[in-house]
Amino acid sequence: MPNILVIDDERSIRSVLKDILTNEGHTVQEAADGEEGFAKLMAGNFDVVLCDIKMPKMDGLEFLSKATEANTDAAIIMISGHGNIETAVEAVKKGAFDFISKPPDLNRLLITIRNATDKNVLVKETRILKRKVSNVQEIIGESDAIKKIKETIDKVAPTDARVLITGENGSGKELVARWLHEKSNRAGTGQLVEVNCAAIPSELIESELFGHEKGSFTSAIKQRIGKFEQASGGTLFLDEIGDMGLSAQAKVLRALQEGKITRVGGEKEISVDVRVIAATNKNLLEEVDNKAFRLDLYHRLGVILVHVPSLNERRDDIPLLINKFLTDVATDYGQPVKEMEKKAIVALQQYNWTGNIRELRNVVERLIILSGNTITLKDIEAYVIPK
Repeated sequence: MPNILVIDDERSIRSVLKDILTNEGHTVQEAADGEEGFAKLMAGNFDVVLCDIKMPKMDGLEFLSKATEANTDAAIIMISGHGNIETAVEAVKKGAFDFISKPPDLNRLLITIRNATDKNVLVKETRILKRKVSNVQEIIGESDAIKKIKETIDKVAPTDARVLITGENGSGKELVARWLHEKSNRAGTGQLVEVNCAAIPSELIESELFGHEKGSFTSAIKQRIGKFEQASGGTLFLDEIGDMGLSAQAKVLRALQEGKITRVGGEKEISVDVRVIAATNKNLLEEVDNKAFRLDLYHRLGVILVHVPSLNERRDDIPLLINKFLTDVATDYGQPVKEMEKKAIVALQQYNWTGNIRELRNVVERLIILSGNTITLKDIEAYVIPK
């Protein structure tokens, strides 16, 4: 049953409404004025708010405006003993779910609360569904470098051209890869299969990529399908390919040249239709000079080169990223979106982001947890900038 907040300066009205709604199985809290009601709304998790138009300290329309700005999920039903058409229209324009005159008709009140609750359920389910359907985050930024990356994705994604993405850790290389697949012709029929080459031991990387036959080595107790086969018809993303050993590199090169792979311990050649996107935080040409990376593989992978700039190279995008993370983290925590002072944003723009976007998101999450309703410069100095 929904949680309901009743805001009215008349104790008798609050008591009557609380008794009625409690008997219907709802959980009810009360507030005697707009300020108290808004504080409880921000601190609690309410589905419906019944709010009087005329209240001390903060009237109903001001409460409604602030609640709307705070992006609360609660459906707000305005009630008034002095209501008219103009007031009702204004309340609805400001975001009220409905407007009910005092004394409220019990049946209409309960139906309105039920409808408001049903709407909230649909909104929350739709939000979850959208996340499931399109789980690729937007590339945030208006800097020239980010605009160029977005333009490149739009041009390259519909083709099968291989792409090599370079950039520091945490700069967003994997996001570029996901959008290249999402906007490709393969997105509808095939999947994006990701492999972090740095996280797989060198003795296991070939089995991970190409699969193995039962009994091919001690722990091979059954046949395994590798990532190339899993990605056939779709896209294979080889993240941190600069950490791949030379033996595996040779087999990847053959797979790219011939479109065929052989499982570890097997003899049968298996045809695969895979678009390969690779990423690295290393300078692969330097790795070539150091005999750690094959030059022929570099040229096979680097048909299209995309460099993702570090966050320090795109400081103008930091305010946009901060606003995105403020909203995302608040949504994840089920809390109202906090504001950040301009001075605090400027301080974060001047900070040395060695961990790039990943570090920025972590910092925003830390500030949301530890700061008050507004994130200030003092919060930055206390929780971000080391002394």
